[in-house]
Amino acid sequence: MRSTWKTIISSSALCLALIMLLTPLCAVAGELSSSFSVGMISVKTQVLNPLLALERDFQSLHSLMYESLITLDDNYEPQPCLALTWKTNDCITWTFNLRDDAYFSDGTPMDAYDVAATVNEIIRLAKDDTAENRGVYASMRYTVSKAVANDAKTVVITSTRPYYGFLFAMTFPVLKQEEVQADYPVGTGPYRAVQFSPANFLYLSLNDYWWGEAPNVKEINAFFYATNRELTSAYEYNRVDAIITRSVTTAQYRGGVSALNMDYRTRQLEVLLLNLKAYELEDIKVRKAIRYALDPDALAGNAYYGMTSRTDTPFPAGTWMYYDPSAADGEKYFTYNLELANQLLTEAGWEDSDGDGVRDMVRDAKLVKLSLRLWVYEEAENSVRVETANAIRDQLSKAGIEVRVTTISFALAKERLQAGNFDLCLAAFQMDSVPDPGFLLYGPNTGNYGRYRSDTMNALIDELRKCRDQGAYQETLMKIQAEFARDCPFICLFYRGGAVLTRMVYTSVRDIREPEVLKGIEKMGNE
Repeated sequence: MRSTWKTIISSSALCLALIMLLTPLCAVAGELSSSFSVGMISVKTQVLNPLLALERDFQSLHSLMYESLITLDDNYEPQPCLALTWKTNDCITWTFNLRDDAYFSDGTPMDAYDVAATVNEIIRLAKDDTAENRGVYASMRYTVSKAVANDAKTVVITSTRPYYGFLFAMTFPVLKQEEVQADYPVGTGPYRAVQFSPANFLYLSLNDYWWGEAPNVKEINAFFYATNRELTSAYEYNRVDAIITRSVTTAQYRGGVSALNMDYRTRQLEVLLLNLKAYELEDIKVRKAIRYALDPDALAGNAYYGMTSRTDTPFPAGTWMYYDPSAADGEKYFTYNLELANQLLTEAGWEDSDGDGVRDMVRDAKLVKLSLRLWVYEEAENSVRVETANAIRDQLSKAGIEVRVTTISFALAKERLQAGNFDLCLAAFQMDSVPDPGFLLYGPNTGNYGRYRSDTMNALIDELRKCRDQGAYQETLMKIQAEFARDCPFICLFYRGGAVLTRMVYTSVRDIREPEVLKGIEKMGNE
């Protein structure tokens, strides 16, 4: 397979790319309906196997070539895709009935043996301690134990627990059974890869065997850039119809006459971690005071130019998963309230006894200051997290909390979080498609860096993982978020956002989100 692609990536392909770069992309409306070019950052991706994805923007291209058993709609609810129906009696053994009209782009029919092989490869890779890349769907090992094909159109997938959340793990891309480890596997999506030059371009054409309505957009040409400067320049000089970016520098184009801005939500949840083993933060009143003293809207508006989706819990606001217990409890848990923050700190015994602007107390016969270390790690070509950390410092100082900001590498931040060597840390979590916050909140789990321990929360997570329908699952998620609000184990700020700058609206999807940022492009031009 690799040798075939080396033949395809020839000098003629490079000439084609140069011709396309020099061709006016906005010449006539007819051309826009049949061809679309998009730019994005890509420097790492060398192969097209979606199980081994390295770059999140690149996954938007994977979603055009590969399909899953189930897709999530605008309401984040499971809908049929390659699986038309599914059933279970015990929420452990799930039987999926597949489409009869799904074919890979090479003309071979997609069947249950392909699905089973893909599932088992994902699990094998996830459990391979020697693998450098365990795969972007590695979390499936916590949800799925195995998959077996009953016949060509029926696959049985066994869950690790009786669990409604299992369905959300069925959003993995299905590959041909003999190509699950191939560098360039074919897919069942509306488009197929024709030419690929890593870090340069990817040319997609129609999958003539796709089961859906024939797309209006016949060709999609993706061009890759190493820096945001190069990316935005490509858009400015009309080399591409659209660009996908998370860079806040694109905010300067928002609302401009030459570009439409389509916001999308990433899975990156930005949080302020609190070390509950630090004596200052053991007291829930201090943790809540910090939450009340922070103004996340100001943080998002200043450093991120609004390229965020605000949330006060680990779930995206505006979805069926999100719940704010303030109305039920009568306490506005997530409202900026500096007066209440100061009141709580005073109740906790922290006063400014010497008038220097920093609260203090006598502890073990010694005067100690309410002074906290804040670690922050930065992203390449992006200073927004450091800016946010400094803004947090300034906001908390108004409540008499001294914050000492130190920028460190991601590797060092991870090391210190694992060792519990921090007071505060501005960090981000890549959230899974399965709406389950257990890795952040349950006992000693890997993402529970703040050492939060709650028998009540553990019991709720256990309860969630036994819910067998959406109603029970949603109700338990509400209980989890209510407990999260009361205990304040850490502080959610927002989901990072991205932007598609485009010269045309290419989708009618209401909730544009990773990894399907280009979802709906095949229908562009339909009334």
